[in-house]
Amino acid sequence: MTDWIIMLVAVLAAVAAVEVVRRVLRSRLIGEKWVLAGPLVRRCTWPAFATAAVVAAYTVYEPGAMADGEANQNIQRLLSLAMIASITWLVIQAAYAVTDVVLERLLKVEGERNLRARRIRTQIALVRRVASAVVVVVALGAMLFTFPQMRALGAGLLASAGIAGVVAGVAAQSTLGNMLAGLQLAFSDAIRLDDVVVVENEWGRIEELTLTYVVLRLWDERRLVLPVSYFTTNPFENWTRHGSRVIGHVTFRVDWSVPVDELRTELYHALREHPLWDQKDWVLQVTDVLPNGLVELRALMSAADSASAWDLKCDMREHLLKFVREKYPEALPRFRVETSA
Repeated sequence: MTDWIIMLVAVLAAVAAVEVVRRVLRSRLIGEKWVLAGPLVRRCTWPAFATAAVVAAYTVYEPGAMADGEANQNIQRLLSLAMIASITWLVIQAAYAVTDVVLERLLKVEGERNLRARRIRTQIALVRRVASAVVVVVALGAMLFTFPQMRALGAGLLASAGIAGVVAGVAAQSTLGNMLAGLQLAFSDAIRLDDVVVVENEWGRIEELTLTYVVLRLWDERRLVLPVSYFTTNPFENWTRHGSRVIGHVTFRVDWSVPVDELRTELYHALREHPLWDQKDWVLQVTDVLPNGLVELRALMSAADSASAWDLKCDMREHLLKFVREKYPEALPRFRVETSA
């Protein structure tokens, strides 16, 4: 009975030590100066409690003195499994905490370095998923080999590994294809997190990119989920492949009598006062002469990104419509008919 009390004291002491470390990391002295302190506390608190408790119990436990026979084996195996699981949990969460610091810094990068930052964010997100999966698989293997029966079975499994590999490869062809496609997208720089893309006539941003699927956040807040392999086998538009700057256009048809020069001047004045215009490209051109007595005008204007370009186009379309209606109502579209006397 005394041995079990000693184990309980050891477990409580280990948990208390972790709590002390947690409070130190959250203190002003450490937490405000060490950027890794916050993510470690946020992600590793419960894994650290579990690991400390299990390791303390495993260290203090004395086979034979605290239990005999089959009970002793079961306790040892249970502690071994718990220790492998808790250490695996702690390692994964610690790795995520370290990468969280990098990802948070990359989120603040703007301007010309933003493209490179988003590429690195995408690669880090996928690589840590792969690393976590590998760590979990290794941990599961270590857990299985704590059972003597599994050790004996290992030799037979290795002998048939070739056949099993072929069968598993055929059965998981689609899943493996998606995983390889995910890695290909991440390191080929075809798409990145926050890229603006047009897929299946839907406009949106890449919100999540995993090894098996891509989540596209559409302009109306819907989510379009596509398999990763879609982006390696189908064409799509990436509006932010090398930069986010976009040129928008507004097309409208008016009567031949419209004063194009004055309309062009009015467009420039409106653009110059608009906060979404990037002060670079603009033009107003007559792009077509229609047989029904109308001319087609197209106004081009540039903006910093696609969202700004959309709002800028809508505002300029409304402004030019109001200008023509108020200043030159005779230039509004009208149908001409000829009647015989």
